[in-house]
Amino acid sequence: MKIPRSVDRLCHVTGLLLALSGLVHLVVFAADGGPWYGPVSWRKPFTFGLSFGLTLIAITWVTSYVRVGARPRAVLLLVFAADCVVEVGGITLQAWRRVPSHLNMETPFDTAVSMMLAVGGAVLVAVLTVFAVASFRHRPTGPAGMPLAVRSGFAVLLVGLASGAAMIARGVVLTRTGHQEAAYHSTAPLKPLHGVSLHAVLVLPLLAWLLSRSSWSERTRRRVVATAVGCYAAAVASAGVWAVLTY
Repeated sequence: MKIPRSVDRLCHVTGLLLALSGLVHLVVFAADGGPWYGPVSWRKPFTFGLSFGLTLIAITWVTSYVRVGARPRAVLLLVFAADCVVEVGGITLQAWRRVPSHLNMETPFDTAVSMMLAVGGAVLVAVLTVFAVASFRHRPTGPAGMPLAVRSGFAVLLVGLASGAAMIARGVVLTRTGHQEAAYHSTAPLKPLHGVSLHAVLVLPLLAWLLSRSSWSERTRRRVVATAVGCYAAAVASAGVWAVLTY
């Protein structure tokens, strides 16, 4: 078990560093200014650094409740952590170069970065799908409400991954057909759905863990988690409807 535990520590530290990188770029934005929205903005290294960092920490923790072999889990986490670093690194590099990170085919180098980010996204989807399937094949462990929280978190996360893939696919089509500016703006309707869905895998299990520290009965804790899952599903559905109406 020493190898998996050392991998957990490495992933936690990496996730923390990515989150700190995001916060540093919030400070850079405050000092340098510039637009908050748009394809070239300090918002991107801030939000992606913070989001990827928290997601890496969350996945490392949550998968400890998933019934998957210790070594396969360690390998998947290492791949996931490396991919998170590549994604945040590419986005941050392009922000400092003052060019768009995604869907940017202006130069051979920009195309290489954009494709690297797209391939990295596919790797993220593959790894997280493996964990999601494992959580549904075998009931996760943990305190009352944790199995439901973990499974629901992964299910909603898959929605977030699907919306992210849809954004990239539509953007690539527009870019390839000569509509570069439209490609940059085509992702806007799906961004709320994508953002809300990604962090259910942290929020719901964290709630179940916090409830396990309370004196409430297991039945009550399960009901609270079930209610939270329903509320989160409603938020995701609302973001989905908004995306459809504004697409």
